[in-house]
Parts: sequence; C-alpha cells; structure tokens
Amino acid sequence: MSTLWIGTSWKMTKTLAEARAWAEALRDHLGGSAPTGVQPFVIPSFTATTTVRGILGDHSPVLLGVQNAHWEDAGAWTGEVSVPQAKDAGAQLVEIGHSERREHFGETVETTRRKVAAALRHGLTPLLCIGESAEVKARGGSAAFILAQAAGALDSLPAEEVSRVVIAYEPIWAIGEKGRPATVEELVDPFAALGEAYGGKVAGLLYGGSVNLDNAADLLGIEHVTGLFVGRTAWRLEGYLELLRIGQEHAAAL
Repeated sequence: MSTLWIGTSWKMTKTLAEARAWAEALRDHLGGSAPTGVQPFVIPSFTATTTVRGILGDHSPVLLGVQNAHWEDAGAWTGEVSVPQAKDAGAQLVEIGHSERREHFGETVETTRRKVAAALRHGLTPLLCIGESAEVKARGGSAAFILAQAAGALDSLPAEEVSRVVIAYEPIWAIGEKGRPATVEELVDPFAALGEAYGGKVAGLLYGGSVNLDNAADLLGIEHVTGLFVGRTAWRLEGYLELLRIGQEHAAAL
C-alpha cells in the first residue's frame, strides 16, 4: 500500500476560534491515528500555528505546516518569520513558492532554492509549489516551465535531501476562487514529466488546483500523483474528512 498526502492550506482565513474548532474536530475524529495509507497535513495562518499544534498534540499523525518562511535563521527582516521560529511554533512542514507568493511578493526560483535549503537544514519538510500560467499552457510549455521551477530549487541538493521534499503542482489557471478545474487529460503530460524527473526521488508529487469531492478520486488516479493539496473544499472539516476517506480508499487499491 502506498502513502498518499492529503492536505490543505487555509491561506488568509480563519480566526483563532475557527481554527480551534476545526483542529479539535479533526483530532477527535482521527483519535490519534491517520487513515490507513494517508499522510494528512494542514497549513494554517501563522497566527493559528501554536493553537493548532496545541490541540493536535506533539504526537499527532497530522503534519502541521506554515505558508512561508525566510531563508535566513535570524536578522533584520521586518515582517518575516524564520524556519527556526516556525519550527519553534510547532511547524513540521514549510510551504514554499506558491504562485501567489511569486506573483505578489516577489518570490523567485532563487528564493525558493534558499528557502528549501533552510527548511531542510532545520529538519522540516519543504512543500515546493510549482505551476504555470494560462499563457504558458496555451503555448504548450507547461512541462518545461514547471520542470525549470523545480530544478531551480532542487538541483543543487544531494539525493538524500531531495528525497525529503514534497512537490505540489498547482497550475495557476486552475487555482483560487476564479480557477478552472483541470481535466485529467490536461494533467497527464505535466505529471508524466514530473514523474520522469522526480518520481521515486521525492517524498510526494501532489496536485492542487480546484480540487473538490467530485474530482478528487479521478485526480488521484493520474499516474505519478501521490496526493492532493486542497483549498476551499477542505476548509470545512466535513470536506477534509471526506477527502481523507477518498485518499484511504485509493491507497488501499494501489
């Protein structure tokens, strides 16, 4: 049986009360063990990190992440949070290079490389996000574009460190409130390219982008996909629990 990653980033949502209610219900539902064959993870806002960690507990089967972290361990970086600080708050995973960070906050291939290295240096799992625009897709350049993003962040690392990285392919045209759900056919070639380059070499190859309860099973059936990185559908606990069930069912069939 293979392990599938099923996780969510809350982006800039949820008050502490909302985060607490979601985490408590998840903890109570799981009862200390993950669904068979599934690695759950949740990435709240920084403000909720310690709250969620305190509720889930240090021995929870759910990995806790942060949505960004700086590449330096400390210093005069006003408004930033370092990997050691994120780890101190209870994080085990760092989301890096999301397209919104690239578009709005100047994230580059070089900064993703530095952040991946920082996360690994402190024993955290980097979740490297890659994805192309609709314009790149229209030119037929999706595979080359995402491979260049991944290579720029990972190629300088030894194989042992690459094996600790999770890659999430999130095409820009498919994510967010205005995103268009990708068809299975549209994702076959990008994942074929990722599978050839990184299959069996990284901890996971995830898909994210308008994932919902209707398409989750089909997305998990794409060759080389080993998990889902989910937005809105998982912000309601009922949706996330159903995704975990779908993941468990799919893992059992592998």
